[in-house]
Amino acid sequence: MSTEKSRGGSTPREFLEKKDIIFSAKRYGIDALGAMAQGLFASLLIGTIIGTLGEQIGVDILVTIGNYAKAVTGPSMAVAIGVALKCPMLVLFSLIAVGGAANALGGAGGPLAVYVVAIVAAEFGKLVSKERPIFF
Repeated sequence: MSTEKSRGGSTPREFLEKKDIIFSAKRYGIDALGAMAQGLFASLLIGTIIGTLGEQIGVDILVTIGNYAKAVTGPSMAVAIGVALKCPMLVLFSLIAVGGAANALGGAGGPLAVYVVAIVAAEFGKLVSKERPIFF
């Protein structure tokens, strides 16, 4: 049974390789985590800096911009993780909703929730991406 082929003549291992799904500590611990930190920096930290600057100098538009930047922290982290995992475009777009939901529902552990959920969603998205045509 171990020599049995599936998915049109390829083994499960070949199918995962074709989809660029590689289970490794480097991929998830360094690449994905590093990308998540960049997404976090580009949204939450920059938003906080801009918002605080706006409060200090009394420019309301900077406060508003900072609030918008902070509001997209979850999606920013999730998309950055998806880019690090080399997701197709449609999967990246779906990670916007996944990151927003995971960050909102994760409470105080929002970034950790985004990290875990975005990795799972990205890998499953890659798994099914371009397997069936949208229109039959």
